[in-house]
Amino acid sequence: MDPERIPEFSLTHACRLTDDTGIVQHAKYGIPNLKEGYCLDDNARALIMALMAYQRNKSQEALELLPIYLSFLHYMQCDDGNFRNFLSFRREYLDEVGSEDSFGRTVWSLGYLISCAPNNSYREFAGELFLRSVPHFRQLHHLRGMANTIIGLSYYLKAHPDDDQLLQELVGLTAPLMESYAQHRGSEWHWYEEKLTYDNAILPLALLHSYEITNDEKVKEVAMESMAFLDSLTMEKGYLSPIGNNGWHQRGGEVPVFDQQAIETMAMVLLYLQAYQSTQSPEYVEKLFISYQWFLGDNILRVPLYDHETKGCCDGLQETGLNRNQGAESTLAYLISHLAVLKALELEYEYDLASQVTEPTR
Repeated sequence: MDPERIPEFSLTHACRLTDDTGIVQHAKYGIPNLKEGYCLDDNARALIMALMAYQRNKSQEALELLPIYLSFLHYMQCDDGNFRNFLSFRREYLDEVGSEDSFGRTVWSLGYLISCAPNNSYREFAGELFLRSVPHFRQLHHLRGMANTIIGLSYYLKAHPDDDQLLQELVGLTAPLMESYAQHRGSEWHWYEEKLTYDNAILPLALLHSYEITNDEKVKEVAMESMAFLDSLTMEKGYLSPIGNNGWHQRGGEVPVFDQQAIETMAMVLLYLQAYQSTQSPEYVEKLFISYQWFLGDNILRVPLYDHETKGCCDGLQETGLNRNQGAESTLAYLISHLAVLKALELEYEYDLASQVTEPTR
């Protein structure tokens, strides 16, 4: 990993997209597109990003963003504990119930906040929203909704390791991923479904988080095997080339190259960070950095998605070139990936120090 390649971290574009309601969903080039309003997914990601930024260096700028994103999550929670997803610029609800993905990402952000809140009021507020959502965990049907929820639940259990009821919820959510993997796995197909679609790395990432809490070696084994399979499809050229969303990758078919989305790369970066924390194997830091460099131009088109002028991130790679819009999803994916790289560097330094201390003297 070459730290010299990492641009200086900046919240400039995230702040540009954020008003007193939340973070705006889309942008036209580097300008907020107010016509498209807000969504829960992006504000959940923004909460995670702001927390990571605050944890890194106690950034006052990041701390001031936290209540905006947290209050947005509160505003979008329904009376029964579920969440809406879309809000107009006029603050009008645009749906009655959001997707399972948006639900899971929100649980992830709340669990993360509970595990590392900067003060008790944030932790208690997030705890209320989180616990109100719990009755909906068992109603999830889609693997990615479950996976995102598993990650949030794992963070919650780090802060509340004696909560046996929610430990059982974690075990209950992990089981369908394991069953789906067993059902679809073949000699040359190590995946959870008959195709790879979007946000693929979230599935093994969730199992690694579950393993961290439960210490179930079978769960870790499936996570590592499916991660290696995803590696073989996306990293074979020496740089990251995520599964394109033009038809996805059907079992036995060709891997589509375009369009490539920033959230795919963020999920890969977070997967390798978690794999490194689980194994302390340096190869995962190297793969994490290779994945991150997709944003900086180490990709199939050899063009950077990160914009040094706006401090935002372009919305993806298309066959015709770069999508120059710089919406919240892609910008937050970049910022979270950037912060994950810095976290990996810190961990690598800590592990090296610890190994030196424990090495026997000759």
